[in-house]
Amino acid sequence: MEDKEPKTCMADGGAVRPDHKEIDPATGQQRGYVALCPEERAKGFVRPVRQSYVHVGEHPKHPLRDLTEEEKVRHEGCEYVSFEKYPESESPQVGRFWTKKDLSSGCGTETTMGLALAETYARDPKFYGGTFCTGCHEHFPVVEFVWAGTDEVVGS
Repeated sequence: MEDKEPKTCMADGGAVRPDHKEIDPATGQQRGYVALCPEERAKGFVRPVRQSYVHVGEHPKHPLRDLTEEEKVRHEGCEYVSFEKYPESESPQVGRFWTKKDLSSGCGTETTMGLALAETYARDPKFYGGTFCTGCHEHFPVVEFVWAGTDEVVGS
């Protein structure tokens, strides 16, 4: 009988270490990254193996509007500058408030990762919820990145 949970290890092949998420202040990267073990990755890929992605940020998919006077008062101090109204098809959510920082997110830097991580994405695109930007020296949600040379969102 096959295990339901895929076997994981560190990207270097070692056992998952409890301190792997500690951030190195000099680089912004974790001490190590978890990946699917080689035997899991050998089962085949559902996406192409890609090693580079670009930090494009997260941007509105629908038209923005200025805040109403009531919204400015209600959200005073929150730094919101715009509101994105979602279409009825995306209900029950009605929309999202955006800050100036949100709207200018994404530094445009291309980051290259090791093969074990790239193959993990190719085997299980939803394995990671976030990834590292070498330009910003920080981790961000995968929705802020596209695979280099494409408009395909990392993790999709």
